[in-house]
Formats: sequence, C-alpha cells, structure tokens
Amino acid sequence: QITTLINHKDKPKRSDKTLQAIQRVGQAVNLAVGRFVTVGEAIANENHELKEEMSVACIEARRAGETIAQLTDVASLDHPESDSHITIFTDKTGVVKAARLLLSSVTKVLVLADRIVIKQIITSRNKVLATMEQLEKVSSFQEFVQIFSQFGNEMVEFAHLTGDRQNDLKDEKKKARMAASRAVLEKCTMMLLTASKTCLRHPDCESARINKDGVFHRMRLALEQVIEIVTDSRPSGENEIAPISIYSGIKEFKNKVEGLRENLYFLSKENLSTMLEVILEHTEDFTDSAYTSHEHREHILELSKQAKMELEQLVSVWMQAQNQKTKDLMEDLEVAILKTCQCMNELKREVHSAATSLATDLLKYHTDHMVLKALKITGVEGNLEAVAEYTCKLSEQKEQLVEMCRLLRHVSGTEPLEITCIHAEDTFQVTGPQIISAAETLALHPSSKIAKENLEVFCEAWESQLSDMSLLLREINDVFEGRRGEKRVYLSLPRPGKHNTNLKALKPVKLDTEEQAKIAKLGLELHLLTSDVDSETEKWEDQENEIVQHGQGMSSMAYSMYLFTRGEGLLKTTQDLFHQAEIFATEGTKLSSALHTLSDQVHDDDKPLLLLEAEKLNSMCKQLQITAKASAQGKSATFTKVDACILKTRNVMTLLCQLLPLCCRLLRKKKTGNGCLKPAPPWKEDRIRTGTNARTPERRVDTFGIKSLENHVTNMTFLESK
Repeated sequence: QITTLINHKDKPKRSDKTLQAIQRVGQAVNLAVGRFVTVGEAIANENHELKEEMSVACIEARRAGETIAQLTDVASLDHPESDSHITIFTDKTGVVKAARLLLSSVTKVLVLADRIVIKQIITSRNKVLATMEQLEKVSSFQEFVQIFSQFGNEMVEFAHLTGDRQNDLKDEKKKARMAASRAVLEKCTMMLLTASKTCLRHPDCESARINKDGVFHRMRLALEQVIEIVTDSRPSGENEIAPISIYSGIKEFKNKVEGLRENLYFLSKENLSTMLEVILEHTEDFTDSAYTSHEHREHILELSKQAKMELEQLVSVWMQAQNQKTKDLMEDLEVAILKTCQCMNELKREVHSAATSLATDLLKYHTDHMVLKALKITGVEGNLEAVAEYTCKLSEQKEQLVEMCRLLRHVSGTEPLEITCIHAEDTFQVTGPQIISAAETLALHPSSKIAKENLEVFCEAWESQLSDMSLLLREINDVFEGRRGEKRVYLSLPRPGKHNTNLKALKPVKLDTEEQAKIAKLGLELHLLTSDVDSETEKWEDQENEIVQHGQGMSSMAYSMYLFTRGEGLLKTTQDLFHQAEIFATEGTKLSSALHTLSDQVHDDDKPLLLLEAEKLNSMCKQLQITAKASAQGKSATFTKVDACILKTRNVMTLLCQLLPLCCRLLRKKKTGNGCLKPAPPWKEDRIRTGTNARTPERRVDTFGIKSLENHVTNMTFLESK
C-alpha cells in the first residue's frame, strides 16, 4: 500500500475513482498502524523496563500513520492543485518521509518485542534450572512428587516458548540445533522422572546415582544450547567452530575450480591445493575406520590419488593460461576443469556409498534389539556376570553406531542434516552408558519395579534413536539423489473444499503398467533434467536468491512427476499429477517475473536474451496451465493429457537448464564488479506483494500479544521490502 502511494503516476487528470482509491489506501495504512500500535502499547504496559522505549516508537508510528492519512485525504477535493490543503499531489516528499518514519518506528517496536520474547525464554529457563536444583536435593518421595509436578508445568511452558521461537528462526542451521536441543529435553524429562525415583528408592546404589547425574547433566547442556541459539551467543565469547564435511568441502572446491572459467586470477594455486588436502584428510575418517569395507577403502585411496594428479594437471594448464590466453590453452583448461570435477564427483559418490552401506547394514543388524532384551532379562534375574557380558556388547554396538553417525555427517548434504547426525552421535554416546548404569542397578536390585521401569525408559530412547536413524538415512539419500521435493510444502494434494470446486466430480485414475511403459522414456528425460537443474542451483553462492528458490521448487515438483511415471511417490492419481502441473506452471510464472526484475538491472548485451528467455518461459508455463486445466473424458483422452503435461514440463525444465547458468553468470559479474548490474530500486513492489502472502502461517497468540503483533504486521505489506 505504501509503495502504491509513493509510485503513483502524477497524471494531470485525476478521476474521482483515482482520488477515492488513494484515500482508501491512506486510511487502510492508518488503521493498520493503529491496530499495530495498540498491541505494542499493551506489550509496553506489561514490561516496564522497556515501556519508555516502546511507547516512543509507538507514538512515532502512530504519528506517521496519521500524516499519511492526512496527505491522502484528497477525495473531497475537486481541484487539489488550487486548494491550500497540502496533499500527496502537492507534497509527495512528505509521504516518502512519513513512510520512512513509519518503517523505522515499526522496526523499533518489533525489535523491542523480540527482546521481550528472548527475555521470556531466559526467565523460563531459569525457573526450570532452579526447580531442577531442588529435584536433585530431595530426599523423600512426597517432596519429589510435589516439586516434579511444578517442574513438569515449567517444562511445558518452556517447550511452547522454544517451539514458537524455532518456527520463527530463519536460519535452517539454528532451527536444526534448536530442534535437537528440544528433542533432548523432551526425552530427558521422562528419564529424569524414573532415574530420580530409582535413586530415591535405592539411595546407597552408586550406579543409580551415576544414572541420575547423567540425565541432569545432559538436560543442563541442552538448556544452555537453547539460550545460545536464542541469544546468538557462545559461552565465554567462544566462536562456534563448524565441522567441515567432505560433501561441503567438495562442493566449495568444485565452485572454486569452475570459477576459473570466469576469472583466472581470483585465487592462488596454494588455496586450491590446501582445500584438496583438507578434503583428503577427511577421507581418512573412512580409510582408517575399522567398519569400512576393503573395497570401499581401496576405491577411496585410488580416487584420492587421482584427485591429486588431476589438480596438478589443472594447475599446470592454469598457470600457462595466465601467461598466454591462446585458444588451445583455454580448451586444455576446460578439459582439466571437467576432469577434476568429475574425479571429485566420483570421490563424493564413493564416500556416500561407503557411509550409507555401513548405515544400512548396521541398522538392519540391530533392528531386533537383542542386546537390550538380554540386558532386561539378565537384570531381572540379578545375573551380574551376564549383565557385564551384555554391557560389553552394547558398548561395541555404541562404538559402531557412533562411527556410523560420524561417516554419515560427511555425506549428509545439508547443514541441518549434518547437525542431526551430530545430535544422533551425541545421543548414542550418552545413552549407551546410561543404559549400562540402569542395567547394573536392576541387576543389584532385581525385584525393584522402579529400577526395571527405569531401564525400560532408557532402552526405549535407544530404540527410538535407531528408528530416527532410518529416517535420517532416507533423507540423506534423498538429498544425494535429488529427491528433496518430496518434503516441500508445495507438494500439497487436492483436499475436499480446496483448490478446484469440481474435484469431487472427477474420478481418480491411475496409470496401468502398459501406460507406464509408454511414458517411461519421457519420465526418464524429466529425471535427468531435474538432476541437471539441481546441479546448476548448487553452483549458486546465494542459496536464498529468489531465482534459485523457484528453480529448486520447480525441480522438486518435476521429480515428483517423474516418480508418478514409475507408479511411485506422492502423486497417486492422474488428477494429482494435473494439479501438480498447475502448481509447477505457477512457480514458473513467478520465476519469469523474477527474471524480468533481474533484466531491469542489466546493462550489457545479455539483456535481450534474458528477456526473450523470460517471455518464452512465461508462454510455456501458460500453455502447461491450459493443458492441465483442460477436461479429459475417458481412458485414452486422460493418458493423452498426462503425456502432454509431462512433455510440456520437460520442455520447461530444458529451458530452465539454460536460464540458471545465464543468471548465475550475470550475478557473478555483479559480484566481481564488472558493472553489469545497476542498483535495485528501493521499493520492490512485486516482491512485497508476493512475499507477504508467502508467510502467513497460523500462529498461537501468547500472553504478551507477540503473535497478534506479527499478524498485524502482515497487513502492512511495505515491511517486506526491508
């Protein structure tokens, strides 16, 4: 709305319709500001330490909203230019100033509100810690029950607050860390109950005390990590050292190597050599592991040796090309780049195969939980010797699973999955010894129901983590094979009362075996194109770029359509496929719009080509939408429509493979300062309009009214330009 006011055209003739529209926009802005400020003032009244700052920001916002309403009060003016009343037509800079003041003051309110939320989480954590200290010192069951009841309520409150915060986090890495910490707290709450009860029942038992202390220690670490994430800080000013995985190392190395095509001088040969050395050092985690097969070890060592040779050849040609740029040398450089990247891809594939093969075998081997069952039986029998034997076997199993997690982290593919692997490793490291201490306690007190229940709880945590590892392994394989799309939100299938109103009248149809065979070739082509697009999007340094986001989304949806041709995936019927094709086409139209925005910033010779490709994409997506929406009666007509939808999707993906490198090249030029892009305009209307609608999830309103504040902000669409 603000953008509409600022960018309105100064036409000499102003119709009544235009004047009324301007006034309506001004009034809507003022009303939205009023609602927003009311919530801000309520928050100020509940938080006296920030009341003054919040009140000042609210007053500024209200004043700016009223100024905008006054300047847009033009509907009653027949001749605004001759009237002494100041309006948007006579003082456009006034609207700009008011809009800036509004943006500034609203941002202040949001920042202050965020500080209150952080303070709320810290206060809740402190209450939990204080109650935990009381729980550690209790000596009677009656006292323990009373305090644990209070502790439970405080943990529920903390869970709600941190859950809301996790949803609000933009950084996927922080979100994964928060999820891991909250999972620890959730599981440890039950462990704390049974471990404490066991300790109270058997106060002189050393293994029971060790078991309880381990739970309390782990909960304190998880609580501390939550606060680190919320406050974005580390204890004693330490910097977080991110573990480097082989996957991310190879990705960065390849980007640098491929960057030589654009610029021969942007890095030194020493940098490339160092990067490769770091990658090869990490491969030693595989070659030194006792659980890596002989075949995998030999292949990894062979590929490591080959990678060094390919880099030496690349450096040799690269140094020559720096001195003399001949056609032959540039061709030799291209060959060296391709061979180096191919070798790194093979190395990545080999370590991925080694890690996932080990994980598959271990998870399959341990699904029967024989060691845990044996510990429960021997513990109840009071057989200390047998318990000692099985605890040794559990320790071996723990070492295997920890090693599996370490190797999977190297090939996890994304930072959130990498963090999940680290969390799994920690869980096995900690839970293993806790099961052992719980089993020893039961063996010493075989008739104790509480000791038996305690062992059950820790064994369930172990089994649950093994089950989670199966899901994690599947996700790692999905990322490696480009199947990320099956977890994206826009793969929503038609539901009653949503999307098209005529869906109930359509009978869902599946492809039979013969039809799947006919369309298999087309599906395979689509699969290869999704891999190409994923490969192109991985080359972008800015993974949050709008063009990359749309490209990844389209690739994910195209992959689900390929799975449909095989009778697999989430799309079960032809109607599901047609609906997916419509969403795919809509995403393509949005990408076309983003390309137009980019073309407005381009000065060089690529602009006509970019515009031409953008128009071509837009046209192809419209054709796909028409095809997907067209009615088809009968089996033959339905199959023809399926064929046409996948064919047109394939054509769009082919074009996308050409567009992504072009856009990447233009943005790289901008980064290296070649001046091919001019500064983006300060008010991005399209982005504002689309961005606001994209982020409006239903939120729970909390006692401080923070969520109400956010809901009102979504109505003030100009904020999305920030």
